[in-house]
Amino acid sequence: MKKMVALSIVWTMAAALALQAKSFPAPAAPAPGIQLAILLDTSGSMDGLIDQARSRIWKIVNELATARRNGRAPRLQVALYEYGQSSIPAAQGYLRRIVPLSGDLDRVSEELFRLRTNGGEEYCGRVIQAAVDGLEWSGGPHDLKMIVIAGNEPFTQGPADYRAACRNAIGRGIIVNTIFCGSYQEGLGSGWKAGADLADGRYVAIDADNAPPPVSAPQDGEIARLGRELNGTYIAYGREGGRGKQRQEEQDMNAASVSAEIAVQRVAAKAAPQYSNSAWDLVDAHKSGTVKLEELREAELPAEMKGMAPPQRAEYVAAMQKKRDALQEKIAALNAERERYVRDKRKDQAGAGTLDEAILGALREQAEKKGFAFVK
Repeated sequence: MKKMVALSIVWTMAAALALQAKSFPAPAAPAPGIQLAILLDTSGSMDGLIDQARSRIWKIVNELATARRNGRAPRLQVALYEYGQSSIPAAQGYLRRIVPLSGDLDRVSEELFRLRTNGGEEYCGRVIQAAVDGLEWSGGPHDLKMIVIAGNEPFTQGPADYRAACRNAIGRGIIVNTIFCGSYQEGLGSGWKAGADLADGRYVAIDADNAPPPVSAPQDGEIARLGRELNGTYIAYGREGGRGKQRQEEQDMNAASVSAEIAVQRVAAKAAPQYSNSAWDLVDAHKSGTVKLEELREAELPAEMKGMAPPQRAEYVAAMQKKRDALQEKIAALNAERERYVRDKRKDQAGAGTLDEAILGALREQAEKKGFAFVK
């Protein structure tokens, strides 16, 4: 009898635990992460490099849009440093952190368009160490953490030993990729490959002043039209809403000022999962769980939502989310067609050795080692 009672108690406890597990499901594992710190030489001879960085950031995002690990798209965070800038005090190493690791890609674009070149001392070891020490790197063992440094002076310059900086980086799981703006042999002889080798990275030489001409594609007009519709699905809210929306529009104009191709690449990037604006857009904020619609104060709501009861707010945001999802799906499909068209047009062109191809080559190779796959 006692044995039967004991068994009954055990089964009751097991049932209760099972019910509790259903009521409180385990939290979802965080999405896989890719962290990219871009370190740019902004000394007087680097105008071509800065122009490439401004124009190619969206192509990099579009490539990452095809990355998956265990079926999940990665979170992307980008940081930006400049070095070799004479307007920055020598005590600071002629360098500064412009953007910390951030998912706000419009802010990264904004800061790239603000960069100006000015002659200075280029201390590669010091800026690498600054990025290693000054950024909030992920502790996740499967996340990809990488530094890309580009410049045209000897890698060995400055008071900080580049060898120690690169060893410190890889000791924390941060890969260092080096891009020399000049001939391969010159970069090889001035330490750029040695730095990459020390931190499991990739060394590439590019011509910073040479970039392939833009390609017009049959899909461009429709992608641009859908992009304008996509902008209408963003709902600016709260203290950051107005500035965030303004920044988005400004970066649209900045991309268009470079070429129609770059403008289209930006539209495509805005259809990627890595482009998220939960700090100011109510659709992204609601989707990510950053805000609860019913808890927002009236003053935080945009004009078109003022006076709405919580159920109406939910319906309005859901409608915008549905519209955005449909537009992004159409843009992604058209962009895939466009990419095939552009590859065919450029298949007979010699490689220009551009900044974006150097970054993407390293990114693909190193991401695949971390278990990511790129699905076209």
